[in-house]
Amino acid sequence: MSVRHPDRDQIRVEDVLSAMGNHLRLEVVRLLDAGGEHNCTSLLNVLGVTAKSTMTHHWRVLRESGVIWQRPSGRENLLTLRREDLDARYPGLLDAVLTGALTDSLTPASRTRADSEG
Repeated sequence: MSVRHPDRDQIRVEDVLSAMGNHLRLEVVRLLDAGGEHNCTSLLNVLGVTAKSTMTHHWRVLRESGVIWQRPSGRENLLTLRREDLDARYPGLLDAVLTGALTDSLTPASRTRADSEG
């Protein structure tokens, strides 16, 4: 399996923001921000998504935007947040987005909207 990862200098802010503009992908970024490599199945379980095909698209968007590394490992793929690259390209951006997402998740209006979407 050949996967495309942009080099650090090819990462574009509009692609990063677009990738994190989806609530599932933003949640993946939040989970990966805890550190380490995570296999796709473990993330699916945490996210409560049952169809792997649903997330295949999301992995590709995150990978091709430069937000994550994805590497094959046996029958699984391991995912890692490209924090070092993102921080070097856009200092403070990832922290600001993750802080904003946390703040939004704590407001009643955000919880109501997320419940109606899910």
